[in-house]
Amino acid sequence: MALTEQAFALSESMLAEPLPRRWAHSLGVAKRAATLRPILGPDVDLMEAAAVLHDVGYSPSIATTGFHPLDGARFLRDQEAFDERVVCLVAHHSCALLEAEERGLRDELAGEFEMERPELVDALIFCDMTTTPDGGHTTTANRVKEIVSRYGPDTIVGRFIQRAAPEIHAAAERINERMAAVGTAQPM
Repeated sequence: MALTEQAFALSESMLAEPLPRRWAHSLGVAKRAATLRPILGPDVDLMEAAAVLHDVGYSPSIATTGFHPLDGARFLRDQEAFDERVVCLVAHHSCALLEAEERGLRDELAGEFEMERPELVDALIFCDMTTTPDGGHTTTANRVKEIVSRYGPDTIVGRFIQRAAPEIHAAAERINERMAAVGTAQPM
């Protein structure tokens, strides 16, 4: 089975029934990843797989620490023997080190999983942070605002996302610049 087919099937089995909105978001993030083919080239399948799996750690059947990037990456590595690059992208998606720091898990995350190449990290941030919880398109500013509103500004997630916002916006801008350089504009 191809990497993306395996990723879609696994993500669906983990998220579709218990967390349908999270599944819709993951599908939207994967669809967004496919639009980056002009700049990702041969890494587009890797990115689509990471995109559809990025939130698998929310699945109640595997959530152990309550920190979904770490739970998801450990599951993909330990239970599924998934592609190491996909696992590392899931572990570090959307500035996860900053949230790990808020949770006292930074050393665990950084020690267990290497950071992927910056252009791929940017691409996954872009895909996740320009996709609504229901799988539609949005801007990074609106996505950050939505997350703060949903979780509250003084929660772990609220504090983390506010700290991460400058890097989220910068990553999206770098992706937009790369797409523009190859003559493809992204809808924001």
